[in-house]
Amino acid sequence: LPSLSPHSNLSAPFTSSCASPPFLSDFSLVASEGHDSTSFWAWCMFTWSFCCFITLLIILLELTSLNAKVPISWDDFTTAFAMLSTLMLLAASVIYPTFYVNYRYSVRIAATVMSFVCFGLYSAEVGLTRAKPGEISGFLSTVPGLLKVLEAFVACIIFISLNSVFYNWFPGLQWCVAVYSICFIIALLIIILTIGRLLPRIPIPLDKCLMGYNILAVLMYLTAVVIWPIYSFQNNPRPAGCFVCYWDSLVVVSCMTGINLIVYIVDTVYSVRLVFVSPA
Repeated sequence: LPSLSPHSNLSAPFTSSCASPPFLSDFSLVASEGHDSTSFWAWCMFTWSFCCFITLLIILLELTSLNAKVPISWDDFTTAFAMLSTLMLLAASVIYPTFYVNYRYSVRIAATVMSFVCFGLYSAEVGLTRAKPGEISGFLSTVPGLLKVLEAFVACIIFISLNSVFYNWFPGLQWCVAVYSICFIIALLIIILTIGRLLPRIPIPLDKCLMGYNILAVLMYLTAVVIWPIYSFQNNPRPAGCFVCYWDSLVVVSCMTGINLIVYIVDTVYSVRLVFVSPA
């Protein structure tokens, strides 16, 4: 067999290869149950197919040593993908049984089990690839880097829960959607620039700019965490007989907004320490 890259973690490709069969099982089992037009079903199917494809691609590049020739930060890419896959699989493993599974659907129960297996394998990979104290590694292997991936992921959950028919009625909700979109785009841009090794080429003090952006993002999310529930739930009680309806999506967006606010606060604390606290 071709040798792995000298910079690659042997445990990471092994963990990824173990996840490939459950991914294929998940996709096949759910696809055999037919198509559903909801955004949650699309998210689950996209998660399993996307993670399976990228996993197989990483294994192929590692085994052929072609990853050394790819003009990106391979460590940052694999770490970001492992973290993102873990979060996406956790969401799919919760969303799919919540909305689509009951005791009569043995195939869907099996798909849920396989999804949790994949989640467990990628959780192990995140633990194996995360940067240790004192270790020289890529930005996305550090806590601030992983927080950027988490911020982008939570925004994705918000987006699949949005109902454009509802938020178009209220300018306040449109402002919240703008907050989610702006912060998501910037977080995604930081991740892409990091993987593409382009951040060092930007002629500005990045640590101070990231600190300023994080503070601004916290302030923007503070407004969203107040405005979204007010416009969504004021004079709008849960409809009678609602099992899974638009009202539940409003709750999901409210909860995810609060979670992302906490993540941005933690990210801001790390940024402030990086700028103002000198290393020992």
